[in-house]
This record gives sequence, C-alpha cells and structure tokens, in this order.
Amino acid sequence: MTAATSEGLRLNDRVTLHYRIRCLEQEVSNTLETGPETFVLGQGEIDPRLELCLTGLKTGDHRLFQLEPWQAFGERHDDLVQTLPRGDFPADMELLVDHMVEFEVPSGDTMQGRILALDTDSVRLDFNHPLAGLPIEFEVTILDIAKRDSHAD
Repeated sequence: MTAATSEGLRLNDRVTLHYRIRCLEQEVSNTLETGPETFVLGQGEIDPRLELCLTGLKTGDHRLFQLEPWQAFGERHDDLVQTLPRGDFPADMELLVDHMVEFEVPSGDTMQGRILALDTDSVRLDFNHPLAGLPIEFEVTILDIAKRDSHAD
C-alpha cells in the first residue's frame, strides 16, 4: 500500500528508495547500480543517523545531504583500536591486513573489525565504522512508502 502524499516517512514505515553515499569524492555505495533497497525505518537496518535524514520525506522526494562525521557514521574513537591475542581467532581463519573480520559478542550481536596489523602473537584491529570521522554525501530518492498499519500489534 503506497502512502498518501500528505504524510511523510515515519518510524516503522516500510520505505523503498535509491541512495548513494560518497566520501571524499569517492563513491562508497550506489543502489542505482544494484537496485533499490527496502527496509523498515527504525529497525536498525541502516545507521540511525541516516534514518533521521529520511524522516518526513515523501514518495518522489529527492534530497542531497552533506553530513559531518557526527551526523553520519560518528567520530573515530582511539579506544576502538585494539590488539587481541592471535589465539582468539580460529586456526583456520585467514587473517590479512585491511580485511574485515566478524566477531560474535556475548549478547549474541556481531561486531566487525578491520585488521590493521599482524604478528605471530597478536592481531591489531580497528572496530570503528570504516567511514567514522569522515564527512559524507548522502543522496536519496524515495520510491515508495508503505505506512505502518496503526491498528496492527
């Protein structure tokens, strides 16, 4: 069901859109090449700071947002760069500098880290988002909004 044009995108609405993210003149992501994406606003499928940009937009809207790091993927935090014992990694896991590795934390969630350095005893990882600390350009075109049924549980 497509939304009425008078009401903008709100929490729990399902949105279909095209987006493009650029950082320092380089394209990071572009759904015009891969096809539109659909997700529910507020379910954690995209960064909440980017969701704020979408709130209130209507079907057919096209916007270009110039975002500072704190508005996009956050600032870099030195404490998110850590050195772990190599024994914490499965013996059959291929570890390569600049590659991403994924960890399950006690809560059951997963974290990703980029390998910065390796030696025989340890692995140095950066758990910051790859775009943390950088300004981005976030361009969106809203293709469709399915409003949340206010009577559903």
